[in-house]
Amino acid sequence: MVDAAAPSSAPTASSTRDLVTADGTPLKVALARATRLSKLRAFLLVAPLLLFILVSFIFPIVQMLWRSIDNPEVTDAIPRTAALLEDWNGEDLPSEQVYAALIEEISADGMRQEIGRMGARLNYEDGGFRSLINKTQRGAGEISESPIQYAMIGFDEAWEKQDTWAELDALAESPGFAAAFPATAEKLRAWETGNSPFAEKTPGADVYETLFEELSGSGNSTDIAQVVSLLGGTDNPIADLIQRTAANAAEIKDRPLRFALGGVDKDWNDTATWKVIKAVSPPVTMSYYLNALDRTYDANGNIVMQPEWKQIYVDLFLKTIYVSLGVTLCCIVLAYPIAHLLAILPAKHSNLLLILVLLPFWTSLLVRTTSWIVLLQSQGVVNDVLFFLGIVTDESRLQLIYNMTGTVIAMTHILLPFMVLPLYSVMKTISPSYLRAARSLGANPLVAFVRVYVPQTVPGIGAGSILVFILAIGYYITPALVGGQDGQLISNFIAYHMQRSLNWGMAAALGTVLLAGVLAMYWLYDRLVGIDNMKLG
Repeated sequence: MVDAAAPSSAPTASSTRDLVTADGTPLKVALARATRLSKLRAFLLVAPLLLFILVSFIFPIVQMLWRSIDNPEVTDAIPRTAALLEDWNGEDLPSEQVYAALIEEISADGMRQEIGRMGARLNYEDGGFRSLINKTQRGAGEISESPIQYAMIGFDEAWEKQDTWAELDALAESPGFAAAFPATAEKLRAWETGNSPFAEKTPGADVYETLFEELSGSGNSTDIAQVVSLLGGTDNPIADLIQRTAANAAEIKDRPLRFALGGVDKDWNDTATWKVIKAVSPPVTMSYYLNALDRTYDANGNIVMQPEWKQIYVDLFLKTIYVSLGVTLCCIVLAYPIAHLLAILPAKHSNLLLILVLLPFWTSLLVRTTSWIVLLQSQGVVNDVLFFLGIVTDESRLQLIYNMTGTVIAMTHILLPFMVLPLYSVMKTISPSYLRAARSLGANPLVAFVRVYVPQTVPGIGAGSILVFILAIGYYITPALVGGQDGQLISNFIAYHMQRSLNWGMAAALGTVLLAGVLAMYWLYDRLVGIDNMKLG
């Protein structure tokens, strides 16, 4: 019997704290140091892989996410104009200050690249903006030198026509015209003498400015009426032009730059043009995502559907998912018996067949894809065999290429090994004794296979399906070569925006939406099947 008063041999908390190593270091400190060194060593071992993942995977995704909302083109090119447009009500045309800021910034030296990028960005929102910006950039310098000339042309394009000035020049010698516009008549006579023949040119900015000053002068309404009478009354287009210009001279004089930009292109007198610039001005935008979902902003900033002829991306996303699921299903159907045969054959035979399964990996993807063009075309091997067997006539050859059929066939062939290998690795671990046990309990071969064998291969099916689906949803070379117009997937349009249209923001938005869709389906797979049940062997 143990004496209750006897001291316990178990170490107390205080005695544990007093334990030290051979060199006198407390045991707790020594253990912490050893653990810290072990963690540091483990981190250094995985650091190269971590760096590789950061550079090749994480950083590109972050950059893609940022580029899909990054929108610096307008604020980089015309920052003052963009700032002024923030307070614009969107109903009337912007103030003269906005027009002045735009002309100054768009004609600034050393800003050609920034203006070009702005034109390209605006062109994504409304076709024709690039040519508008380029035309305005060329004419902005001339507007600064002669705003009245372009203001008159902006008021009415007739002031830019040679016929208008030809008729005015013919009146320059008449007493009535000389009395109403003496300075203009004198300059017209001098200009005609030095610039013959007249019909080849229009007068310079000084003639426009002189005529405008005389048209806008006070007390000359009688003289203008006399000139209109000389021209045959208001039924004459030139007479009507003079009368209207004189009546609106005060407004033209108050806002010459508005009329001047209208002279370069009448779109600058349309509020819709300025609304597009204002909508694209913020340095961060969601317009790329709206376009990726077939939506856009209207003139008032509300989210609306794109015109029907522009609604392509949602259908492409759905078609990409359907095709990827279809290819995955085809791969399961074809790969299951192949993997089962590999698993039950002796090693010397299964290894040979496995080499044949892996053989496509040793051939270029481009070669494998183009070989399907040879096989599937109307005069190709497949149609020739069918014609030889009498299944099709020469006039009814099957159209197996440049459509969705060709895309599914080629993608299934290319991705089939990615389904075979996970299935084979799982099937190889299933013991034949399970089937023999099921048979001994009374199950026929089919029931034993379906109820005992197939459930054990579900992890391999899941792993292969994930591999094939993820690869299929991002394919673009094969659909581009064998799919034609009907067989294009969303990845082909991502590549188009990256390589041809150079709309990287749109490409990034499409890629981000595709990534979000894949993650959503991955989450759904985890909820229905369970990612823990996926095995690669």
